[in-house]
Amino acid sequence: MTALRIPGVRRPGRLLAEAAALLTAAVVAFPLYWMVLSAFKPAGEVQSTEPRPWTLSPSLDSFRRVFEQQDFGRYFLNSLLVATTVVLASAAVAFLAATAVTRFRFRFRTTILVMFLVAQMVPVEALTIPLFFLMRDAGLLNTLGSLVLPHLAFSLPFAIWMLRGFVRAVPEALEEQARIDGASHARFLWTILFPLVLPGLVATSVFSFISTWNDFLFAKSFLISDTSQSTLPMALLVFFKPDENDWGGIMAGSTVMTIPVLVFFVLVQRRLVSGLGGAVKD
Repeated sequence: MTALRIPGVRRPGRLLAEAAALLTAAVVAFPLYWMVLSAFKPAGEVQSTEPRPWTLSPSLDSFRRVFEQQDFGRYFLNSLLVATTVVLASAAVAFLAATAVTRFRFRFRTTILVMFLVAQMVPVEALTIPLFFLMRDAGLLNTLGSLVLPHLAFSLPFAIWMLRGFVRAVPEALEEQARIDGASHARFLWTILFPLVLPGLVATSVFSFISTWNDFLFAKSFLISDTSQSTLPMALLVFFKPDENDWGGIMAGSTVMTIPVLVFFVLVQRRLVSGLGGAVKD
């Protein structure tokens, strides 16, 4: 006998799941809320021994100190240039590589795919010193190229492995039909296959953008003496002082750094959801 379901009344299991989701979202969002709150708090409240989760006298002094910092605009453009270059280059290379390992049969294809997974398992910290000597021998220290190349190398294995599913989901009959209609292989790649795997490219680009934009380890290791090549995470070091840290400036700078990431998320939100859904389905 089928149980009656009253309209408008939710099941206890669904209510529990929604409550757990809201609790998880609150836990995840609370550090962001505290960061923004601390950025707007006056110096006295930030340094208070009795912190409160609100402020009755918001102030822009912390943001003023951030934007008055020398070469802050240059640091922002450097971060934007590095992140954009990594995203575009990794998307193009990953798309071609994923197509190659999916559509073509060649020697050591399985070995290459396994190497992609192995590359993801190596900690970044373990490779920082070897990469430093590599950049030094290549003459790339104190240049933005020393940030672009390592991030490109670390983002490609994940992007290629993820895009394999999207390329494999496109029927081979579609390619055969395109060739019958007179389309070359290059035309099929960029006019037919590329739009179909675009959601996957957006999903991988988000991860590449975030890891590159928030990078501090490589910037601290490879940008030694030329401060004009510094990025935004390096700019936050100005607010760390020996006697007393400027936590208001640190929180304001972190808030400014978060804005481009949020803008990027808003721009690619729809394609990101479909891309992650396709990856899970695969």
